[in-house]
Amino acid sequence: MSAQRSSDYILGLVTELRKLPDETEWVEFKVNNSNPAEIGEYISALSNAAALHGKANAYVVWGIADATHDVVGTNFRPTQEKKGQEELESWILRLLTPRLYFRFYEVTCEEKPVIVLEIPRAAGKPVQFQGAEYIRVGSYRQKLKDHSQIERELWRIFDATPFEELKAAERLPGPQVLSMLDYPSYFELLQQTLPADQNKILSRLEEERMVTPNQAGGWDITNLGGILFAKNLDAFRGLSRKAMRVIVYDGKGRVKTIREQIGRKGYASGFEGLIDFLDAFLPRNEVIGKALRKDVPMYPEPAIRELVANALIHQDCSVTGSGPMIEIFSDRMEITNPGLPLVKTERFLDTPPRSRNEDIASIMRRVGICEERGSGVDKVVFETEYYQLPAPLFETAEGNTRAVLFAHRSLNEMDRTDKVRACYLHACLRFVERNPMTNSSLRERFGIQEKNSAIASRIIRDTTEDELIRPYDPNQGKKYAKYVPFWA
Repeated sequence: MSAQRSSDYILGLVTELRKLPDETEWVEFKVNNSNPAEIGEYISALSNAAALHGKANAYVVWGIADATHDVVGTNFRPTQEKKGQEELESWILRLLTPRLYFRFYEVTCEEKPVIVLEIPRAAGKPVQFQGAEYIRVGSYRQKLKDHSQIERELWRIFDATPFEELKAAERLPGPQVLSMLDYPSYFELLQQTLPADQNKILSRLEEERMVTPNQAGGWDITNLGGILFAKNLDAFRGLSRKAMRVIVYDGKGRVKTIREQIGRKGYASGFEGLIDFLDAFLPRNEVIGKALRKDVPMYPEPAIRELVANALIHQDCSVTGSGPMIEIFSDRMEITNPGLPLVKTERFLDTPPRSRNEDIASIMRRVGICEERGSGVDKVVFETEYYQLPAPLFETAEGNTRAVLFAHRSLNEMDRTDKVRACYLHACLRFVERNPMTNSSLRERFGIQEKNSAIASRIIRDTTEDELIRPYDPNQGKKYAKYVPFWA
Protein backbone atom coordinates (compact mmCIF):
# COMPACT_ATOMS: atom_id res chain seq x y z
CA MET A 1 0.00 0.00 0.00
CA SER A 2 2.24 2.76 -1.24
CA ALA A 3 1.76 6.33 -0.15
CA GLN A 4 2.08 7.24 -3.84
CA ARG A 5 -0.28 4.92 -5.71
CA SER A 6 0.77 3.56 -9.09
CA SER A 7 -1.41 4.11 -12.17
CA ASP A 8 -2.10 0.37 -12.33
CA TYR A 9 -3.30 0.42 -8.74
CA ILE A 10 -5.65 3.36 -9.37
CA LEU A 11 -7.02 1.80 -12.57
CA GLY A 12 -7.68 -1.44 -10.69
CA LEU A 13 -9.36 0.53 -7.92
CA VAL A 14 -11.62 2.32 -10.42
CA THR A 15 -12.59 -1.05 -11.92
CA GLU A 16 -13.54 -2.42 -8.49
CA LEU A 17 -15.48 0.68 -7.47
CA ARG A 18 -17.46 0.60 -10.72
CA LYS A 19 -18.63 -2.91 -9.83
CA LEU A 20 -20.53 -1.57 -6.82
CA PRO A 21 -24.28 -1.70 -7.53
CA ASP A 22 -24.93 1.89 -6.40
CA GLU A 23 -23.14 4.71 -4.67
CA THR A 24 -22.32 3.62 -1.16
CA GLU A 25 -21.81 5.73 1.94
CA TRP A 26 -18.05 5.68 1.30
CA VAL A 27 -17.94 6.17 -2.50
CA GLU A 28 -19.22 9.08 -4.60
CA PHE A 29 -19.24 9.23 -8.41
CA LYS A 30 -19.21 12.56 -10.24
CA VAL A 31 -18.57 13.94 -13.70
CA ASN A 32 -17.49 17.59 -13.62
CA ASN A 33 -18.52 19.05 -10.24
CA SER A 34 -15.57 21.13 -9.02
CA ASN A 35 -17.22 23.31 -6.36
CA PRO A 36 -14.48 23.65 -3.67
CA ALA A 37 -16.89 23.91 -0.72
CA GLU A 38 -18.83 20.83 -1.85
CA ILE A 39 -15.60 18.86 -2.23
CA GLY A 40 -14.61 19.84 1.31
CA GLU A 41 -18.00 18.74 2.65
CA TYR A 42 -17.72 15.44 0.76
CA ILE A 43 -14.30 14.81 2.29
CA SER A 44 -15.77 15.29 5.78
CA ALA A 45 -18.82 13.15 5.05
CA LEU A 46 -17.00 10.32 3.33
CA SER A 47 -14.16 10.19 5.86
CA ASN A 48 -16.65 9.88 8.70
CA ALA A 49 -18.69 7.32 6.74
CA ALA A 50 -15.59 5.21 6.08
CA ALA A 51 -14.97 5.01 9.83
CA LEU A 52 -18.62 4.15 10.43
CA HIS A 53 -18.52 1.29 7.91
CA GLY A 54 -15.08 -0.07 8.77
CA LYS A 55 -13.30 1.07 5.60
CA ALA A 56 -9.70 2.26 5.53
CA ASN A 57 -10.44 4.86 2.86
CA ALA A 58 -13.33 6.56 1.07
CA TYR A 59 -13.36 7.79 -2.52
CA VAL A 60 -14.76 10.42 -4.87
CA VAL A 61 -14.38 9.48 -8.54
CA TRP A 62 -14.80 12.06 -11.30
CA GLY A 63 -15.47 10.86 -14.83
CA ILE A 64 -17.85 8.00 -13.96
CA ALA A 65 -21.59 8.30 -14.64
CA ASP A 66 -23.56 8.07 -11.42
CA ALA A 67 -26.44 5.93 -12.72
CA THR A 68 -24.60 3.51 -15.02
CA HIS A 69 -21.02 3.66 -13.74
CA ASP A 70 -19.87 4.06 -17.36
CA VAL A 71 -16.60 5.87 -17.97
CA VAL A 72 -17.51 9.26 -19.46
CA GLY A 73 -14.44 11.32 -18.61
CA THR A 74 -14.16 14.61 -16.76
CA ASN A 75 -13.00 18.19 -17.27
CA PHE A 76 -12.12 18.54 -13.57
CA ARG A 77 -8.39 19.11 -12.98
CA PRO A 78 -7.66 19.43 -9.25
CA THR A 79 -4.11 20.71 -9.77
CA GLN A 80 -5.45 23.63 -11.81
CA GLU A 81 -8.38 24.55 -9.56
CA LYS A 82 -8.20 27.49 -7.16
CA LYS A 83 -10.36 29.09 -4.49
CA GLY A 84 -9.62 32.78 -4.77
CA GLN A 85 -5.83 32.93 -5.14
CA GLU A 86 -5.26 29.71 -3.16
CA GLU A 87 -4.73 26.27 -4.66
CA LEU A 88 -7.70 23.95 -4.16
CA GLU A 89 -5.91 21.31 -2.08
CA SER A 90 -4.32 23.91 0.18
CA TRP A 91 -7.64 25.71 0.71
CA ILE A 92 -9.53 22.52 1.59
CA LEU A 93 -6.76 21.23 3.87
CA ARG A 94 -6.70 24.50 5.81
CA LEU A 95 -10.44 24.23 6.57
CA LEU A 96 -10.43 20.57 7.65
CA THR A 97 -10.27 19.70 11.35
CA PRO A 98 -8.32 17.58 12.04
CA ARG A 99 -6.20 17.96 8.95
CA LEU A 100 -6.66 14.97 6.67
CA TYR A 101 -4.02 13.64 4.32
CA PHE A 102 -6.24 13.19 1.25
CA ARG A 103 -4.82 12.86 -2.27
CA PHE A 104 -5.99 13.31 -5.87
CA TYR A 105 -4.90 10.89 -8.62
CA GLU A 106 -5.29 11.46 -12.37
CA VAL A 107 -5.46 8.44 -14.69
CA THR A 108 -6.69 7.58 -18.17
CA CYS A 109 -9.42 4.95 -18.22
CA GLU A 110 -10.83 3.72 -21.53
CA GLU A 111 -8.97 6.64 -23.15
CA LYS A 112 -10.85 9.15 -20.99
CA PRO A 113 -9.55 11.23 -18.06
CA VAL A 114 -10.64 10.06 -14.60
CA ILE A 115 -9.85 11.67 -11.25
CA VAL A 116 -9.81 9.69 -8.00
CA LEU A 117 -9.81 11.42 -4.60
CA GLU A 118 -8.65 9.03 -1.88
CA ILE A 119 -9.78 10.05 1.62
CA PRO A 120 -8.48 8.37 4.81
CA ARG A 121 -11.07 7.33 7.37
CA ALA A 122 -11.67 9.52 10.38
CA ALA A 123 -9.73 8.47 13.48
CA GLY A 124 -10.33 9.60 17.03
CA LYS A 125 -13.02 12.16 16.25
CA PRO A 126 -15.28 13.18 13.34
CA VAL A 127 -13.74 15.22 10.54
CA GLN A 128 -15.06 18.78 10.22
CA PHE A 129 -15.07 21.11 7.25
CA GLN A 130 -15.47 24.82 7.98
CA GLY A 131 -16.48 23.93 11.54
CA ALA A 132 -19.27 21.48 10.58
CA GLU A 133 -19.23 17.68 10.63
CA TYR A 134 -20.86 15.81 7.72
CA ILE A 135 -21.96 12.24 7.11
CA ARG A 136 -23.34 10.23 4.20
CA VAL A 137 -26.84 8.86 4.73
CA GLY A 138 -27.48 6.58 1.77
CA SER A 139 -26.23 8.66 -1.16
CA TYR A 140 -26.97 12.01 0.50
CA ARG A 141 -24.52 14.33 2.23
CA GLN A 142 -25.95 15.68 5.49
CA LYS A 143 -24.80 17.32 8.70
CA LEU A 144 -23.86 14.83 11.38
CA LYS A 145 -25.58 16.82 14.15
CA ASP A 146 -28.93 16.10 12.47
CA HIS A 147 -28.44 12.36 12.97
CA SER A 148 -27.84 11.83 16.66
CA GLN A 149 -27.98 8.03 16.51
CA ILE A 150 -25.33 7.89 13.77
CA GLU A 151 -23.21 10.38 15.71
CA ARG A 152 -23.38 8.21 18.85
CA GLU A 153 -22.42 5.12 16.84
CA LEU A 154 -19.50 6.95 15.26
CA TRP A 155 -18.17 8.04 18.66
CA ARG A 156 -18.61 4.49 19.94
CA ILE A 157 -16.39 3.27 17.09
CA PHE A 158 -13.77 5.90 17.87
CA ASP A 159 -13.78 4.91 21.54
CA ALA A 160 -13.67 1.18 20.78
CA THR A 161 -11.00 1.17 18.06
CA PRO A 162 -7.52 2.27 19.14
CA PHE A 163 -5.25 3.76 16.50
CA GLU A 164 -2.95 0.74 16.74
CA GLU A 165 -5.70 -1.65 15.61
CA LEU A 166 -6.58 0.25 12.44
CA LYS A 167 -5.27 -1.18 9.18
CA ALA A 168 -2.15 0.32 7.64
CA ALA A 169 -2.23 -2.07 4.64
CA GLU A 170 -4.77 -4.71 3.61
CA ARG A 171 -4.95 -8.06 1.82
CA LEU A 172 -1.26 -8.67 1.32
CA PRO A 173 0.36 -12.05 0.67
CA GLY A 174 2.66 -13.27 3.42
CA PRO A 175 5.92 -12.60 1.56
CA GLN A 176 4.88 -9.00 0.88
CA VAL A 177 4.04 -8.47 4.55
CA LEU A 178 7.53 -9.61 5.52
CA SER A 179 9.09 -7.46 2.80
CA MET A 180 7.44 -4.35 4.32
CA LEU A 181 8.23 -5.02 7.99
CA ASP A 182 11.67 -5.14 9.61
CA TYR A 183 10.71 -8.27 11.52
CA PRO A 184 14.35 -9.29 12.25
CA SER A 185 14.63 -6.14 14.39
CA TYR A 186 11.62 -7.24 16.41
CA PHE A 187 13.25 -10.54 17.36
CA GLU A 188 16.65 -8.93 17.85
CA LEU A 189 15.33 -6.22 20.18
CA LEU A 190 13.55 -8.86 22.27
CA GLN A 191 16.71 -11.00 22.18
CA GLN A 192 14.83 -13.93 20.72
CA THR A 193 15.77 -16.39 18.00
CA LEU A 194 14.44 -15.55 14.56
CA PRO A 195 12.23 -18.43 13.31
CA ALA A 196 13.31 -19.92 10.01
CA ASP A 197 9.75 -20.58 8.87
CA GLN A 198 7.69 -17.73 7.33
CA ASN A 199 4.44 -18.97 8.85
CA LYS A 200 5.96 -19.00 12.33
CA ILE A 201 7.15 -15.42 11.87
CA LEU A 202 3.69 -14.30 10.76
CA SER A 203 2.12 -16.21 13.63
CA ARG A 204 4.34 -14.39 16.11
CA LEU A 205 3.55 -11.01 14.57
CA GLU A 206 -0.14 -11.93 14.76
CA GLU A 207 0.22 -12.68 18.48
CA GLU A 208 1.57 -9.14 18.89
CA ARG A 209 -1.36 -7.81 16.83
CA MET A 210 1.02 -6.29 14.32
CA VAL A 211 -0.62 -8.30 11.54
CA THR A 212 -4.07 -9.88 11.31
CA PRO A 213 -5.56 -12.38 8.84
CA ASN A 214 -7.88 -10.82 6.28
CA GLN A 215 -11.21 -12.60 5.83
CA ALA A 216 -10.86 -12.25 2.07
CA GLY A 217 -7.44 -13.88 2.15
CA GLY A 218 -3.94 -12.68 2.85
CA TRP A 219 -2.87 -10.48 5.71
CA ASP A 220 -3.50 -6.97 7.01
CA ILE A 221 -0.70 -4.96 8.61
CA THR A 222 -2.00 -2.93 11.53
CA ASN A 223 -0.88 0.57 12.40
CA LEU A 224 0.92 -0.99 15.37
CA GLY A 225 3.08 -3.15 13.12
CA GLY A 226 3.66 -0.43 10.56
CA ILE A 227 4.52 2.43 12.87
CA LEU A 228 6.94 0.36 14.98
CA PHE A 229 8.66 -1.87 12.42
CA ALA A 230 8.11 -0.45 8.93
CA LYS A 231 11.11 -0.74 6.67
CA ASN A 232 9.82 2.43 5.05
CA LEU A 233 6.93 4.42 6.50
CA ASP A 234 6.29 5.87 3.03
CA ALA A 235 4.98 2.44 2.06
CA PHE A 236 2.00 2.99 4.38
CA ARG A 237 -0.45 5.61 3.21
CA GLY A 238 -1.68 6.70 6.64
CA LEU A 239 1.68 6.53 8.43
CA SER A 240 4.09 8.42 6.18
CA ARG A 241 3.29 11.77 7.85
CA LYS A 242 4.04 10.30 11.29
CA ALA A 243 7.72 9.84 10.57
CA MET A 244 10.09 11.70 12.89
CA ARG A 245 11.37 14.91 11.31
CA VAL A 246 14.72 16.37 12.39
CA ILE A 247 15.73 19.93 11.49
CA VAL A 248 19.08 21.50 12.32
CA TYR A 249 19.17 25.32 12.27
CA ASP A 250 22.01 27.78 12.03
CA GLY A 251 21.78 29.93 15.15
CA LYS A 252 18.90 30.48 17.57
CA GLY A 253 16.11 31.04 15.02
CA ARG A 254 14.39 29.19 12.19
CA VAL A 255 15.62 31.47 9.39
CA LYS A 256 18.46 29.30 8.05
CA THR A 257 18.33 25.51 7.90
CA ILE A 258 21.55 23.50 7.88
CA ARG A 259 20.04 20.03 7.54
CA GLU A 260 16.62 18.43 7.43
CA GLN A 261 16.04 14.70 7.68
CA ILE A 262 12.85 12.65 7.80
CA GLY A 263 13.11 9.21 9.37
CA ARG A 264 11.69 6.42 7.27
CA LYS A 265 12.03 3.42 9.56
CA GLY A 266 9.49 2.34 12.17
CA TYR A 267 9.83 3.86 15.62
CA ALA A 268 11.20 0.72 17.29
CA SER A 269 13.48 -0.54 14.52
CA GLY A 270 14.76 2.95 13.72
CA PHE A 271 15.19 4.34 17.25
CA GLU A 272 18.91 3.69 17.69
CA GLY A 273 19.63 5.07 14.24
CA LEU A 274 17.70 8.23 15.15
CA ILE A 275 19.70 8.67 18.35
CA ASP A 276 22.97 8.19 16.45
CA PHE A 277 21.88 10.78 13.88
CA LEU A 278 21.08 13.29 16.61
CA ASP A 279 24.41 12.65 18.30
CA ALA A 280 26.22 13.54 15.07
CA PHE A 281 24.53 16.93 14.82
CA LEU A 282 24.20 18.03 18.43
CA PRO A 283 26.74 20.58 19.69
CA ARG A 284 29.50 19.34 21.98
CA ASN A 285 31.35 21.03 24.85
CA GLU A 286 34.67 20.35 26.49
CA VAL A 287 33.27 20.89 29.98
CA ILE A 288 29.68 21.01 31.21
CA GLY A 289 29.24 21.76 34.88
CA LYS A 290 30.53 18.83 36.88
CA ALA A 291 31.68 16.90 33.82
CA LEU A 292 35.45 16.87 33.69
CA ARG A 293 35.63 14.92 30.47
CA LYS A 294 36.45 16.60 27.19
CA ASP A 295 34.28 16.54 24.10
CA VAL A 296 31.06 15.62 25.86
CA PRO A 297 27.62 16.14 24.28
CA MET A 298 25.85 19.40 24.98
CA TYR A 299 22.84 17.42 26.23
CA PRO A 300 22.92 14.16 28.24
CA GLU A 301 22.04 11.19 26.04
CA PRO A 302 19.70 9.58 28.64
CA ALA A 303 17.62 12.78 28.67
CA ILE A 304 17.45 12.86 24.87
CA ARG A 305 16.42 9.20 24.67
CA GLU A 306 13.62 9.66 27.18
CA LEU A 307 12.21 12.80 25.57
CA VAL A 308 12.37 11.38 22.04
CA ALA A 309 10.70 8.15 23.17
CA ASN A 310 8.00 10.11 25.00
CA ALA A 311 7.28 12.19 21.89
CA LEU A 312 6.82 9.03 19.81
CA ILE A 313 4.69 7.19 22.37
CA HIS A 314 2.47 9.96 23.71
CA GLN A 315 1.59 11.73 20.47
CA ASP A 316 -2.05 12.00 19.44
CA CYS A 317 -2.06 9.65 16.47
CA SER A 318 -5.56 10.80 15.46
CA VAL A 319 -4.00 14.07 14.28
CA THR A 320 -3.42 13.39 10.58
CA GLY A 321 -0.89 15.20 8.41
CA SER A 322 1.35 15.86 11.40
CA GLY A 323 4.03 13.95 13.24
CA PRO A 324 6.76 14.31 15.87
CA MET A 325 9.61 16.72 15.21
CA ILE A 326 13.03 17.50 16.66
CA GLU A 327 14.54 20.96 16.11
CA ILE A 328 18.17 21.66 16.98
CA PHE A 329 19.29 25.25 17.57
CA SER A 330 22.63 26.63 18.74
CA ASP A 331 21.28 27.17 22.27
CA ARG A 332 18.50 24.59 22.67
CA MET A 333 16.82 21.44 21.42
CA GLU A 334 13.02 21.29 20.99
CA ILE A 335 11.11 18.00 20.75
CA THR A 336 7.48 18.39 19.66
CA ASN A 337 4.68 15.90 19.19
CA PRO A 338 1.07 16.35 17.99
CA GLY A 339 -1.65 16.51 20.63
CA LEU A 340 -2.08 17.96 24.08
CA PRO A 341 -0.87 15.91 27.07
CA LEU A 342 -3.29 13.90 29.19
CA VAL A 343 -1.74 15.32 32.37
CA LYS A 344 -0.72 18.90 33.14
CA THR A 345 2.82 19.79 32.10
CA GLU A 346 3.74 20.89 35.64
CA ARG A 347 2.92 17.36 36.84
CA PHE A 348 4.99 15.46 34.26
CA LEU A 349 7.63 14.51 36.81
CA ASP A 350 5.48 12.97 39.52
CA THR A 351 2.39 11.67 37.71
CA PRO A 352 2.43 8.14 36.25
CA PRO A 353 2.28 8.43 32.45
CA ARG A 354 -1.03 8.06 30.65
CA SER A 355 -0.63 7.10 27.03
CA ARG A 356 -3.16 7.30 24.23
CA ASN A 357 -1.24 4.50 22.52
CA GLU A 358 -0.93 1.74 25.09
CA ASP A 359 0.07 -0.99 22.63
CA ILE A 360 2.84 1.17 21.15
CA ALA A 361 4.03 2.07 24.65
CA SER A 362 3.96 -1.57 25.76
CA ILE A 363 6.19 -2.83 22.96
CA MET A 364 8.54 0.15 23.22
CA ARG A 365 8.96 -0.65 26.92
CA ARG A 366 9.50 -4.34 26.30
CA VAL A 367 12.29 -3.68 23.80
CA GLY A 368 13.95 -1.30 26.28
CA ILE A 369 13.39 1.97 24.44
CA CYS A 370 11.41 3.69 27.18
CA GLU A 371 10.83 3.29 30.92
CA GLU A 372 8.48 0.62 32.25
CA ARG A 373 7.57 2.90 35.12
CA GLY A 374 6.78 6.60 35.08
CA SER A 375 10.37 7.66 35.74
CA GLY A 376 11.32 9.00 32.33
CA VAL A 377 10.91 12.70 33.17
CA ASP A 378 12.57 12.10 36.56
CA LYS A 379 15.61 10.88 34.64
CA VAL A 380 15.55 13.93 32.35
CA VAL A 381 15.48 16.34 35.31
CA PHE A 382 18.17 14.36 37.15
CA GLU A 383 20.51 14.43 34.14
CA THR A 384 20.09 18.16 33.58
CA GLU A 385 20.73 18.79 37.27
CA TYR A 386 23.81 16.56 37.33
CA TYR A 387 25.38 18.54 34.49
CA GLN A 388 24.00 21.80 35.91
CA LEU A 389 22.10 22.67 32.74
CA PRO A 390 19.08 24.94 32.78
CA ALA A 391 15.96 23.01 33.73
CA PRO A 392 13.98 21.46 30.84
CA LEU A 393 10.83 23.26 29.76
CA PHE A 394 7.55 21.43 29.10
CA GLU A 395 4.87 23.43 27.31
CA THR A 396 1.88 23.22 25.00
CA ALA A 397 1.44 25.26 21.83
CA GLU A 398 -1.21 25.14 19.10
CA GLY A 399 -2.39 21.64 19.95
CA ASN A 400 1.15 20.25 20.36
CA THR A 401 3.28 19.22 23.33
CA ARG A 402 6.88 20.42 23.42
CA ALA A 403 9.90 19.58 25.57
CA VAL A 404 12.92 21.88 25.44
CA LEU A 405 16.48 21.12 26.53
CA PHE A 406 18.72 24.15 26.94
CA ALA A 407 22.46 24.42 26.37
CA HIS A 408 24.69 25.17 29.34
CA ARG A 409 24.36 28.63 30.87
CA SER A 410 25.91 29.90 34.07
CA LEU A 411 23.62 30.89 36.93
CA ASN A 412 24.30 34.54 36.15
CA GLU A 413 23.12 34.00 32.55
CA MET A 414 19.80 32.48 33.66
CA ASP A 415 16.83 34.79 34.06
CA ARG A 416 14.26 34.65 36.84
CA THR A 417 12.01 32.28 34.88
CA ASP A 418 14.87 29.82 34.34
CA LYS A 419 15.79 29.82 38.02
CA VAL A 420 12.21 29.44 39.24
CA ARG A 421 11.53 26.57 36.84
CA ALA A 422 14.73 24.81 37.95
CA CYS A 423 13.86 25.31 41.61
CA TYR A 424 10.36 23.89 41.12
CA LEU A 425 11.57 20.81 39.22
CA HIS A 426 14.32 20.30 41.82
CA ALA A 427 11.66 20.32 44.54
CA CYS A 428 9.59 17.81 42.52
CA LEU A 429 12.56 15.50 42.03
CA ARG A 430 13.48 15.65 45.71
CA PHE A 431 9.87 14.98 46.73
CA VAL A 432 9.51 11.82 44.62
CA GLU A 433 12.78 10.67 46.24
CA ARG A 434 11.17 11.31 49.65
CA ASN A 435 13.52 14.21 50.46
CA PRO A 436 12.18 17.77 50.77
CA MET A 437 14.20 20.49 49.08
CA THR A 438 16.52 22.62 51.19
CA ASN A 439 18.72 25.63 50.64
CA SER A 440 21.67 23.26 50.69
CA SER A 441 20.24 20.91 48.04
CA LEU A 442 19.38 23.84 45.78
CA ARG A 443 22.90 25.23 46.15
CA GLU A 444 24.26 21.89 45.05
CA ARG A 445 21.88 21.83 42.09
CA PHE A 446 23.14 25.24 40.88
CA GLY A 447 26.75 24.91 42.05
CA ILE A 448 26.38 27.81 44.49
CA GLN A 449 29.03 28.07 47.20
CA GLU A 450 27.84 27.94 50.82
CA LYS A 451 28.99 31.53 51.46
CA ASN A 452 26.52 32.63 48.75
CA SER A 453 23.51 30.85 50.28
CA ALA A 454 21.54 34.10 50.02
CA ILE A 455 21.40 33.57 46.24
CA ALA A 456 19.65 30.22 46.76
CA SER A 457 17.35 31.83 49.33
CA ARG A 458 16.30 34.44 46.79
CA ILE A 459 15.47 31.76 44.20
CA ILE A 460 13.43 29.86 46.80
CA ARG A 461 11.59 33.05 47.72
CA ASP A 462 10.76 33.79 44.07
CA THR A 463 9.51 30.24 43.51
CA THR A 464 7.38 30.44 46.66
CA GLU A 465 5.92 33.76 45.52
CA ASP A 466 4.98 32.12 42.22
CA GLU A 467 3.15 29.47 44.29
CA LEU A 468 5.13 26.59 42.78
CA ILE A 469 6.58 25.42 46.10
CA ARG A 470 5.52 25.72 49.74
CA PRO A 471 7.17 25.20 53.15
CA TYR A 472 7.27 21.57 54.25
CA ASP A 473 6.29 22.75 57.76
CA PRO A 474 4.43 26.09 58.07
CA ASN A 475 6.05 26.60 61.49
CA GLN A 476 9.61 25.78 60.43
CA GLY A 477 12.52 28.10 61.09
CA LYS A 478 14.49 29.68 58.27
CA LYS A 479 17.80 28.02 59.08
CA TYR A 480 16.70 24.45 58.41
CA ALA A 481 13.72 25.21 56.18
CA LYS A 482 12.45 22.50 53.85
CA TYR A 483 10.21 22.89 50.82
CA VAL A 484 7.91 20.70 48.72
CA PRO A 485 6.00 21.25 45.47
CA PHE A 486 2.71 23.12 45.70
CA TRP A 487 0.75 19.94 44.97
CA ALA A 488 2.41 17.84 47.68
